[in-house]
Amino acid sequence: MDNGIVVIVIAIAASAIRLATPLIFASLGGVFSERSGVVNIALEGIMIMGAFFAVLFTHMTGNPWIGVLAAVVVGILTSLILAFVSINLRGNQVIAGVAINLLAVSFTAFMLEMVWKRSGSTPSVERALTDNPFKFLEGIPLLGDLFSKFTPFVYLAFLMVAVSFYVLFETSFGLRVRAVGEHPRAADTVGINVYRIRYICVMISGALAGLAGASLSIGTISLFREGMTAGKGFIALAAMIFGKWHPVGALFACLFFGLADAIQIQAQSFGIPIAQEFLQMLPYVATIFALAGVVGRSVAPKADGEPYEKDMG
Repeated sequence: MDNGIVVIVIAIAASAIRLATPLIFASLGGVFSERSGVVNIALEGIMIMGAFFAVLFTHMTGNPWIGVLAAVVVGILTSLILAFVSINLRGNQVIAGVAINLLAVSFTAFMLEMVWKRSGSTPSVERALTDNPFKFLEGIPLLGDLFSKFTPFVYLAFLMVAVSFYVLFETSFGLRVRAVGEHPRAADTVGINVYRIRYICVMISGALAGLAGASLSIGTISLFREGMTAGKGFIALAAMIFGKWHPVGALFACLFFGLADAIQIQAQSFGIPIAQEFLQMLPYVATIFALAGVVGRSVAPKADGEPYEKDMG
């Protein structure tokens, strides 16, 4: 193969995987939440919170890993709002998610003014997580350039796919999660605490979405910028549906969306004469096709989105 073509293929592959990374975290979060029966439209807002607090705590401590931890904790705390409204109050899960998304946008804008007395974006952090942690992989012929573009978040995302698959399909906890998402009342009758399982899954969802936000800010551009999620939480939800509520399916769906995004970026950088606006539409057009059922019918867990009320009689 011509060297020029190899360079282009590797550049697109590396870009696709990096762009898919936050989607992978968020879509795995969606899988956990919806497998337990709670629709998590709030992924977008939790990602915004995670992205902001990852930068804030990295600035405060000088350690980006503490920023990652802060993003995860804030993600869990934000998800508890959804859990309380959806599980305890049995409110509309979609409306609660939309409210959290709006709250996250306003709250981070307010915090920007409070902390840095500015709007739009934070200052760049001095230390970020944008370099490949496994330098020895860069010595592999041909693939070395691919690995040189990876960040710690890329490896962590693939690890989380394997962990999620194992937890959901190889453990008794995963069996309980799936039982609660399909038949909560039947699960309740055999002694499974439906409320507890749903709380745990929504919190896992929040942790992963917070991690997705951190991968966007300190794992990509080393700062937080208003609007930087650009609908990625919703694309992650589409990837989850595209992947049929399965961790591995969601992974491939995210890579597909990442590839669509990478093609438009690389096409611009290589000066391919296609209208920029058309190229920028590609990831969203791919999302629409996925949701339109091009890949086949996707069946959600039967109790997905349905509040559960324990029969006290």
